Amino acid sequence: MSSAHEKVSPNHKSALFSFLKSIASFKGDLSTLTAPPFLLAPQSVTEYSAYWAEHPILFVAAAKEEDPQKRALCVLKWFLSTLKEQHSNTDENGKKKRAMKPLNAFLGEQFLGKWVDEAGTTELVSEQVSHHPPVTAFNVWNNEHGVRLQGHIAPKVYFSGSVNIDRGGYGIMHIDEYNEDHLVTMPKVHVEGLVTGAPSPELSGTSYIRSSSGYTTKIEYSYKGWLGGKRNAVLDVAPVEHQHPLESRRAWKNVIEGIKNADIFAIGSEKSKIEITQREMRKIEKAEGREFRRKYFTAAKRDPIAEKLAAGLKGTSMRYETDASRMIWLWDEAKYQRVQDNLRNGLKSPTHARFDSGISGMDLKGLSITASA
Repeated sequence: MSSAHEKVSPNHKSALFSFLKSIASFKGDLSTLTAPPFLLAPQSVTEYSAYWAEHPILFVAAAKEEDPQKRALCVLKWFLSTLKEQHSNTDENGKKKRAMKPLNAFLGEQFLGKWVDEAGTTELVSEQVSHHPPVTAFNVWNNEHGVRLQGHIAPKVYFSGSVNIDRGGYGIMHIDEYNEDHLVTMPKVHVEGLVTGAPSPELSGTSYIRSSSGYTTKIEYSYKGWLGGKRNAVLDVAPVEHQHPLESRRAWKNVIEGIKNADIFAIGSEKSKIEITQREMRKIEKAEGREFRRKYFTAAKRDPIAEKLAAGLKGTSMRYETDASRMIWLWDEAKYQRVQDNLRNGLKSPTHARFDSGISGMDLKGLSITASA
């Protein structure tokens, strides 16, 4: 059994160099490439939205500040806290960890969680609203403090000397008490250490936080140094057996177990089941002239709040394309409330014919179709 802290074994070197060769010659989005099993992380990209609220007390801190300048600093402190665990190449004990490629989320995949601590209850809903190209939409909120963060991430991975990740999209933090919005853009990432089999992410470029109060924070990233400290809250996620079939940890359960056990055969087999099922779902939808229905988010051509705030950022790469490659995804409160009402009433959410989860109970030859919440 291999460890995430170990270097690549001799048996894996051939697969690694073959993967590196394909990266160097590939012209499209690298996220579509299949990575060797030993480089896969035991979590999906939908779960990455949880990093926004790993420090709930920092997430809500701005709501307690009457001074707009201090609120802007509170938002900056919260944002910096989200980068540590998301991009650090060491674990909480300072031990080197091998950054691995997260699992590519399938269309409709969801990750739900909450934190309960001294900040009250902070909740998260994350949904994969697009697969080609990949887009993850998210909503994080704390009703006690009247703070919420909504947005979407649309990563584009390409090779230019090293692996680079250009994260399109943005987040908007809203503070009810002051009716104030903060537009948050994302830094770029490039990955070093691929040749040694111990890839390490490095932040680069510039990102911004623009407040409707008039304050702007410009963050420039260098390649060395990471934030200290530990997480002060634990992500509370429903047990796998109680999760909806489209929730990340249940949907990828067999793949994740294969990764943890270094069982490349199980990884490949279980991962293929999901991928094949998803392709068949898209074929059926196309043949029937319909589109997969997103559960919590709705596509939009414009986001007036983001446009207004971005207008004050000179030189930023904020984009508002309305084509399929850069669709804007907004949180749909009405959809969410319908789901919650149905749960309270002991009812399933509106059903429609589709595959259950893409992994369990599938007859791949007969393409069994079920209706589920």
